Parts: sequence; structure tokens; C-alpha cells
Amino acid sequence: MAFKIYTKTGDKGTTGLFGGKRVPKDNTRLEAYGTIDELNSFLGLALSFNNNETIGEILLKLQQLLFDLGGDLATPLENTKVEIKRISPENTLEIERIIDKLDSEIPELKVFILPGGSKTASFLHVARSVCRRAEREIIKASQEQKLNSEVVVLINRLSDLLFVLARYSNFIQNINDIEWQK
Repeated sequence: MAFKIYTKTGDKGTTGLFGGKRVPKDNTRLEAYGTIDELNSFLGLALSFNNNETIGEILLKLQQLLFDLGGDLATPLENTKVEIKRISPENTLEIERIIDKLDSEIPELKVFILPGGSKTASFLHVARSVCRRAEREIIKASQEQKLNSEVVVLINRLSDLLFVLARYSNFIQNINDIEWQK
């Protein structure tokens, strides 16, 4: 039997968390992982304009990680019946290693820059700003319900990586970052 994309279970304004509990669709947890989904979509868009293998591999890795992060947010911590991959300190350390490697290959930043440059860099800057919104949504959700605390650390570091990736994309394409003028 074929799988149907629609279930009709959300027709009254609720959705199921992973593990079965139903919550209103405006629940802060849903806002948080919905914004993660939006961020993942922007990474896919950046990837579609990218022509660099290093950036491509990083973006695919990040998309996989964001899918795990969304699952972590969609699964209440008290739900031990469902086994999912939770975000861990090792995930954050991996992001830090990538930041350090890329940052060592680009010119030192001495001024504020404006978002822009290449198409890939521009989409990465949009993704960075969506990542910051996701961080705010996660913080808001964590004030109302218990979430994996490592998610906040990872999403904070991820916005740093997206900034460095945007700069790296411009650098390898020989496009100067746009300096902010006082």
C-alpha cells in the first residue's frame, strides 16, 4: 500500500510530537523546529548555487545535522520509548573544528561586513540570520519546556560557522567582503 503524504490529523490545529503527544501548532517547540526546517531549506538553496566541493560537503553534513536537531527538538526528553539521535557536545566540537579550519584560510576580519557577495555567500548570510532566529525560538521554547541544553550551544556555534562559510565562499571566488561604512 502506498504511503500518503497527508494524514488529516493536523486539521484541527494540532500536531504530534515524536512519540505521540499532541500539541497546538503554535507551540514554542514547533516554532523552534519549524525554524530549523526553514534553515535547512536555505542551506539547500545555498547548496544549489555552490560549486565548491569543500563547501558542498560541509553543507550536506550540516543538513543532516539539522535533521537530527529537528528530531531532538520534536522529541520530549521525558520520552524514552522513542530512540532518536540527540545533539551532543561532539556535534558542537565538529562545528568548531570546521570553523577553525576555514577561518585559518581566509583573511583576518578587522571590520564589520555587510551580508552579500556571491550567490552562495548571500544565501549563507540569509541562513545565518535564520539560524539566529532559530536560536531565539529555541531559547523561548526552553523557558517553557525541558529541551536538550546542547541544542542551544550547537545552534549558537552554527551561526558562527555560517558566517565563516559565507566569507570563505567569497574568498575562494575572489569576491571581497562588503565593508560596513560608518
